[in-house]
Amino acid sequence: MSEEVFHPPVEELTLPKVLAALADPARLATVRTLARVGESACGQIQHDAGLQVSKSTMSHHLRILREAGITYSRVQGARRMLTLRREDLDARFPGLLDAILHSELAETG
Repeated sequence: MSEEVFHPPVEELTLPKVLAALADPARLATVRTLARVGESACGQIQHDAGLQVSKSTMSHHLRILREAGITYSRVQGARRMLTLRREDLDARFPGLLDAILHSELAETG
């Protein structure tokens, strides 16, 4: 029996909730990593993003991103796979995700 997870419909995505979710450095790193690697297993994204947090903390960050409508989660066997909801975010907030992803260049020089 697979677990149902909540993914808000695109019309219910709100800018304050999306920005609040992205305000945390670990969640921002997760989003940037997903943008770079595409779909990834939950355990792998933590490694790829270089995050040194507990499994429960990572699960919390992933739940916040999913509930804000930034990521989509699906079960594949024993793993949970994550992707960015790029099309939904671009439809609801044109240019926002690109601006956030490109801001990394300004931050790192």
